[in-house]
Amino acid sequence: MYHTQVTLVNGNVLVAGGVSISGPLSIAEVHNPSTGFWTITSNMNTPRYFHTVSILTNGNTLAAGGTADLITALSSAEVYNSSTGLWTTTDPMSTARVLHTQVTLKNGNVLVAGGTADRTTALSSVEVYDSSTGLWTTTGTINIARFYHTASILTNGNVLVAGGADGTEIFSSAEVYG
Repeated sequence: MYHTQVTLVNGNVLVAGGVSISGPLSIAEVHNPSTGFWTITSNMNTPRYFHTVSILTNGNTLAAGGTADLITALSSAEVYNSSTGLWTTTDPMSTARVLHTQVTLKNGNVLVAGGTADRTTALSSVEVYDSSTGLWTTTGTINIARFYHTASILTNGNVLVAGGADGTEIFSSAEVYG
């Protein structure tokens, strides 16, 4: 449970990470909806859950953050190459975070917003992963620090961030970042 999944450009579905009764998982599997078969692919470099994933413009997948022990947030990130089936470590985020959101922007870069580093205090920081250089840049903040929220890319390229909590309050508010 608490794994991530994303539809790859070829229509297959990558399922990665999560946690089982024995602890965090680094396993990754690919489901082919045409055949109904599952294939085990290479393991992630870091076992993680409550992380995020998104497709990059080159068809690869970026996984970022999460936790491996329910206490410590991760700043690490890695890229799954859908052609080779291999995971490669990439530049870490500047802020360790779990329960954050991640969306691919219209320019192909990936925005990560909010989350928490300690599971009690919400983050307002925003970082952008440059898919061409593999580097993260801190780029500002959302108005309300939050975790357990959602984020969606809008047709104008801005990002709608909604809901979530900050450790003491549950939000019904939304804001636009961009």
